[in-house]
Amino acid sequence: MKEIKHIKIYADENVNVAIVEGLKRRGVEAWSAIDKGKLGLSDEEQLRYALEERATIFTHDDDFLSMVAESETEHCGIIYVHQQHLSIGECIRRLKAIVETMSPEEMHNRILFL
Repeated sequence: MKEIKHIKIYADENVNVAIVEGLKRRGVEAWSAIDKGKLGLSDEEQLRYALEERATIFTHDDDFLSMVAESETEHCGIIYVHQQHLSIGECIRRLKAIVETMSPEEMHNRILFL
């Protein structure tokens, strides 16, 4: 299996697609649930899909945090920010910084708060 050298960002359906588009324009491999037709999946299904794609989930949904803590489910990382906490531009800047400074191995089974 080919080793992935960079973090890929998968935004769940709660994330504004403008964040994903901004990341793409800045060279980040990113996509949304809308892009892939994954709207309506349960959180567990979203997490499983992201794991299959070896992508870190970006979400505003704090249910992911409790789900992972309670079940110890394997994942490729979760980045969480409260929906009203940061602007779209600030989310893009911080996510790009994470992608540029962290490896997929460092994100594995890790939760980051923006």
